[in-house]
Amino acid sequence: MSFYLDTIRKLVSQGKLDPAAPTLIVAGGETDRRVMLEAGFTDVTISNLDVRMNGDEFAPFKWAFLDGEDLAVEPGASDQIIEHMGLHHCGSPHRGLLEMYRCAGKSVLAFENRDSMAMRTAVKLGLVPVYEFEAVVDNHYEFGGYRNTALPNAAYRWTEREVGKVLASHDPAYNVPVEFFYGLRLPVARVKMLRSPLMRAALLASFKPFELFAKAFPTQMNEFGFFIDK
Repeated sequence: MSFYLDTIRKLVSQGKLDPAAPTLIVAGGETDRRVMLEAGFTDVTISNLDVRMNGDEFAPFKWAFLDGEDLAVEPGASDQIIEHMGLHHCGSPHRGLLEMYRCAGKSVLAFENRDSMAMRTAVKLGLVPVYEFEAVVDNHYEFGGYRNTALPNAAYRWTEREVGKVLASHDPAYNVPVEFFYGLRLPVARVKMLRSPLMRAALLASFKPFELFAKAFPTQMNEFGFFIDK
């Protein structure tokens, strides 16, 4: 959660996000509630596709049943739209991003997994998943996957160039400013599940050198945020 919260606080300190402004969270959950509270946001609506919600789970914030790929809101009603690790649950992550862009009054902030050489290597080693089975298991095999169904979703990963191309194709009249932020989340839990003690020990020992490598080359980190200033 710290990368999420730290990025929010940085943007608030720079005057790019306003804690008092109307803010819509797309594909949201309890993590978003905690971050918004800690960051001092006051006018927040947390939305998702979860039919189990009754409306008060995210108090003191509001809740709305909204499809991230077809936001049924008035464009501009929320100055700020924020999403944290939800776009890869969409049938079309690009469409989800463009829906947020269409409806935001001033800015969009998204957090997703980043595609990189290091990440592709981790996939080959089995350290990170291609499909997110764990989220479905954690939701009793009923929710948590593709469009919040029981079908495990693919772990879609982005690059900076891809974000820029999607926005340019959608809104070619403008050179849309995008700022990127980087974070590292090591797959410690997945490594500890490996059967081979030698493999576990070797991979855990490799994490510290990789942390140093990632600090020197931030684009090899596995998480990143992108802030779109409209």
